[in-house]
Amino acid sequence: MSQANTAHRGWAAVLDWLRRDKRAAVSMAFLVLLVLVALLAPWISPHTPSDQDLVNTLAPPSAAHWLGTDDLGRDVFSRLLYGARVAIYSSFLAVGIAVLLGVPVGVLAGFLGGWFDEAVGRVIDTLLSFPAIVLAIAVTGALGIGLTNGMIAVGIVFAPQLARLARARTLVVRQELYVDAARCFGASTGHILWRHVLPNAIQPVLVQVTILLAGALLAEASLSFLGLGIQPPDPSWGAMLARAYQSMEIAPEQMYAPGIAILLTALAFNSVGESLRKELDPTNQRL
Repeated sequence: MSQANTAHRGWAAVLDWLRRDKRAAVSMAFLVLLVLVALLAPWISPHTPSDQDLVNTLAPPSAAHWLGTDDLGRDVFSRLLYGARVAIYSSFLAVGIAVLLGVPVGVLAGFLGGWFDEAVGRVIDTLLSFPAIVLAIAVTGALGIGLTNGMIAVGIVFAPQLARLARARTLVVRQELYVDAARCFGASTGHILWRHVLPNAIQPVLVQVTILLAGALLAEASLSFLGLGIQPPDPSWGAMLARAYQSMEIAPEQMYAPGIAILLTALAFNSVGESLRKELDPTNQRL
């Protein structure tokens, strides 16, 4: 089968999945819209997000400022749009690092076994014993304050979860007959891992990745809220919440926009992950 036919069948399967699961379709549409907003923010934003107007602070929504202004007179709607760029960048950076670190280690540990599997298991158990956000703060302190360093830290913290999943699935896949057949035909370990083990062990990892995207979003918001993520005057939803928190008693509505944006995005990631889990579960396959 050609690569074009394989790609066509893959897209057809995705479209069929979205047609059958309306919640997943709505969540995917929201995430696609969010990516478009992030890409087009410089052109669709009505104001520069860092422009201050100290005469017009904590202003209510108006025609000039659709969501009002913050305590420095900056347009909340513009900062919300630019914050989408940070949300997308930080989520995919953290999860990408987690995949690059966790999946290869987990697959190797499950396939090779022995002392390597034992050592990897001990490291995974040790890292998972720490609260994720506390460990992320510690790694951020070691790497230095900043958005990229903060999300690298989050990726390192998430990696053991993916490694454990990949290892558990690999332990099952390596016992399959097609793996034994490939070994008998003289296939190298690298070939077996790439062509036979990884494609059949990746399904639970894909589901966990979508869930970790929501976790990475919340982690970025938490780090920025604490001042360990993105630095002023750059906008992010977590940083906006931190500024709004200082004026909560005067203008509590300042917290609504970034809070709802974080909530909806996290729900969309989780909804896609839950739907994908059901779709890939062999016990739920249609006859």
